[in-house]
Amino acid sequence: MNVIHNLQVKNQGTDTATFGAGCFWCVEAIFEEVTGVLHVESGYSGGHVVNPTYEEVCTGTTGHAEVVQITYNPEMISYIELLEIFWKTHDPTTMNRQGPDVGPQYRSVVFYHDEEQHKISTELKEKLNKTGIWEDPVVTEIVPYDTFYRAEPYHQDYYIQNMSQPYCTFVITPKIDKFHNLFRDKLKEKR
Repeated sequence: MNVIHNLQVKNQGTDTATFGAGCFWCVEAIFEEVTGVLHVESGYSGGHVVNPTYEEVCTGTTGHAEVVQITYNPEMISYIELLEIFWKTHDPTTMNRQGPDVGPQYRSVVFYHDEEQHKISTELKEKLNKTGIWEDPVVTEIVPYDTFYRAEPYHQDYYIQNMSQPYCTFVITPKIDKFHNLFRDKLKEKR
């Protein structure tokens, strides 16, 4: 059963970010390795269906995107740094598509939790478009956060539990490798 989170998780010393960047298995696997990130949860956000299932979201008709909700320590990593990781580890110029995953549930989206996150994400998106890093414009949606529905338990920590599965091997592992190369200084220490 999905758990609804209507309120931003904001304990003393933590903040929340919610991003959609294609398959949530990929996004979760990346952010779980970031120093300062305390918890990452896969789920659904941005749609009109209450308490959606994975099967419903996969139809592309619920309005929901596959997202991750990130609880982080802003004294260890900033929202700007999280956005930098977000934008550099997926293709924000493709509408409703990331690699083999196609549909509105795989759109690039930032769900901002407050006006500061809105301002930061909007300014960074504008700067990215002006730099010409990509040939095409960044199509990432920047929309207010409303509700997060936790995905089914088997989606949580999917990559860690299924590394040898073909999708993990051919889609997620290359993204993890790219992340390691680009953000070596932001990796959690291995225990």
